[in-house]
Amino acid sequence: MRLSSMADYAVVTMCAAARHCGGARVSAAELACETGLPAPTVQKLVSLLSRAGLLRATRGAGGGLQLARPAAAITLADIVEAVEGPIALTTCVEHGRHDCALEACCSVRPHWGVVNEALRGALADIPLTRLSSPFASSELQAAEGQRESRRRQGVPTSLDTNGVVA
Repeated sequence: MRLSSMADYAVVTMCAAARHCGGARVSAAELACETGLPAPTVQKLVSLLSRAGLLRATRGAGGGLQLARPAAAITLADIVEAVEGPIALTTCVEHGRHDCALEACCSVRPHWGVVNEALRGALADIPLTRLSSPFASSELQAAEGQRESRRRQGVPTSLDTNGVVA
């Protein structure tokens, strides 16, 4: 299970915007430059994140982008949902979706809601302030230790481009 590139880039973009929190507004071009992401990608993300109420754009002199609410009030779940829609491991639990051949006899379907809510809850417990702050070397060592422990236990892990254990 992985985030899409766009969801990952949205997190990177929001972290860059959060580092400007309380300061002057920032442009999409500046965010692209800071993050190393292509400007068209950042512009598309800014549109999605603004539509979701996470970024606010102001036009004109002194205009630019800023967080629509405090970084502490924005979570990883908010950012992922802005780009991907509702957080769900399967589509069968979405209202109005009936595209699974096993739907009529599936004994697991009633349980997916609990699983999806647990996943969303875990992402909702991570505020943007935590993601946008510098990663202390002790935290990195602890994360690497946890990843190595899981690997020894045979639990698959991945390390994304931002050094966060997934």
